[in-house]
Amino acid sequence: MNVLVVGSGGREHALSWKLAQSPKVDKVYIAPGNSGCAEVGECVDIDVGNLRNLVRWARDHEIGFIVPGSEVYYVDGIVDAFKDSGIPIFGPSKSAAELEGSKSFAKGLMRRHGIPTADYAEFEQFEPAMRYLDSRSEGPVVVKADGLCAGKGVVVCQNLDEAKAAVKRIMADGEFGSAGSRVIIEELLRGQEVTILALTDGKTIAPLASSQDHKAAFDGDTGPNTGGMGAYSPAPVMTEELMDEVVEKILISTVHGMNEEGRRFRGLLYAGLMLTGGGPKVLEYNVRFGDPETQPIMMRLKSDLFELLDATVRGKLSEQTIEWYDDPAVCVVLAAGGYPGTYEKGTVISGLDSAAKRPDTVVFHAGAKLNHQKQVLTDGGRVLGVTSRGKDIRTAIENAYRAVGDISFEGMRYRTDIGKKAL
Repeated sequence: MNVLVVGSGGREHALSWKLAQSPKVDKVYIAPGNSGCAEVGECVDIDVGNLRNLVRWARDHEIGFIVPGSEVYYVDGIVDAFKDSGIPIFGPSKSAAELEGSKSFAKGLMRRHGIPTADYAEFEQFEPAMRYLDSRSEGPVVVKADGLCAGKGVVVCQNLDEAKAAVKRIMADGEFGSAGSRVIIEELLRGQEVTILALTDGKTIAPLASSQDHKAAFDGDTGPNTGGMGAYSPAPVMTEELMDEVVEKILISTVHGMNEEGRRFRGLLYAGLMLTGGGPKVLEYNVRFGDPETQPIMMRLKSDLFELLDATVRGKLSEQTIEWYDDPAVCVVLAAGGYPGTYEKGTVISGLDSAAKRPDTVVFHAGAKLNHQKQVLTDGGRVLGVTSRGKDIRTAIENAYRAVGDISFEGMRYRTDIGKKAL
């Protein structure tokens, strides 16, 4: 069977890499893909935003299964576009994808169905939001743009002056365009953050291995929010007892809540959680595989990824058993200088061959492309995800950073503390 992966980041490289290992997959196409995707499949230079043409191309190339990567595709309705094509596609419908597409909808769903989350208020106009902040006592809050902002629309504010500045940037200055036409202002939850990904066909929920992302740009969880500077799996803080609680109080309640509201959820449910003194609470929902969490999770997945995704689409997830390698895995993101702000593209990346030769290590490409001389160049903010397994978390960390040391490009920077929370 031919499989099409839609997207161009590190997540798509990791998914393509794992799908290509399935004996049921003859060929993986990636549209548009990147320099790393080209090593495991065929990259296709087509406009993936033109859904009608994408459906036509998939038919012409006898595609038997489709895996979109980014949330943007789901929110734009890619699953709906393929509904009558006869080609199975993994993921939620446009109406179900609003769980990530609108933080206001997600918070409302949690409130309506008793799913634990931070207290919040939402605003569609600038002045009422500022008056609300004036009415609060001094203290930290989180300001969130309602729509999709590539992981950058969340601002943690330590005081009300910072919160007012964030609201101004989002609502008055239009930093995120229409995605900031509404803002959420919520209490700052404290504790350890953990990510739970789960497959669901709307009836069965199958949690994947736990992971922990590192959103802040710099060591010690400081600096601006990013799409993620690294991740590791499993997260030791997520015990079996906690996982049972998350499944019962959050995952089941979320899927049932979506079903009850006529938005049946099928695909990958991502719950970003804070483990507070009052139990786990939802920070955010995503409706697709996380990036960079997917990279270490795919490194640890022993089961056939295609079979799992196919069973999810066919409503047969209850027939699947998910198996894992015991070894932990760590992903360290190598970013362009200036990310998540402005940064340069087109610089040559060296050392990839040396890093690839290290045992239990895969360098997943994200913002990277090939030039005519077959050199790999930087082409985004998050450039590479150096991912390694090890007999324990300390060894996995050491393996990943040894491989990082092989690689260089102008302006390259990365966090040096990925995975240390697990120690």
